[in-house]
Amino acid sequence: MACRPENGFFPDLGKLSKTDLIYFCSPNNPTGAVATRAQLQSLVDFARKNRSIILFDAAYAGYIRDQDLPRSIFEIDGAREVAIEINSFSKYIGFTGVRLGWSVVPAELAFDDGTSVRQDWNRVNTTIFNGASNIAQAGGLAMFTMTGKEEMRGLIGFYLENASLIRDALRSAGFETWGGDNAPYVWARVNGKTSWQSFEDILDRANIVTTPGSGFGSAGEGFLRFSAFGHREDILEACGRLKGM
Repeated sequence: MACRPENGFFPDLGKLSKTDLIYFCSPNNPTGAVATRAQLQSLVDFARKNRSIILFDAAYAGYIRDQDLPRSIFEIDGAREVAIEINSFSKYIGFTGVRLGWSVVPAELAFDDGTSVRQDWNRVNTTIFNGASNIAQAGGLAMFTMTGKEEMRGLIGFYLENASLIRDALRSAGFETWGGDNAPYVWARVNGKTSWQSFEDILDRANIVTTPGSGFGSAGEGFLRFSAFGHREDILEACGRLKGM
């Protein structure tokens, strides 16, 4: 589903055919876009009408600062009948590689024959996966302590500050940008060049590695993704080089 600035990074549902599964990520990687409540309501309404199941990836929900933006698909009326929400500890507390996360499958979610999706989800997971180690689970549980929550908020705040620095530097260098305020990614439009051409140009002129948008699909052509996950001194150095281009 093409999600670009021209459609508010949200697909034209009227052009979609009936489908069994819809995968949607908000806040979005790579664009940094966050779906509004109205957009998610239209997605849920579409799924209910067409008997689809939404796989809602909320791995970056902790980065949402705007109180008007939904952090969970289950804030939307009717979502419990059509959605599974997936989340991860990776972006909240730096657990990338530990492979620890969770899924929420409401009791109301059922297949067309009335059987429980939750029951089937559990059967599949317990067949192919023996569960996370006790050490990983203990680390995950620590996130929910008072100290853990405080450290998590500090870490997220740090990366959002990085994102803001990157966005400002890109705008100073003449790029049109999106994201970077409720997500740790900044999406920059490349004018007159392909994604890979701009990647090579920035690498040659500033020694900065970016991610070509075309690597995420055809709708990403003409864009670059910048990540806020880095040390502050590296981010400041990169921003200085971008401004000097």
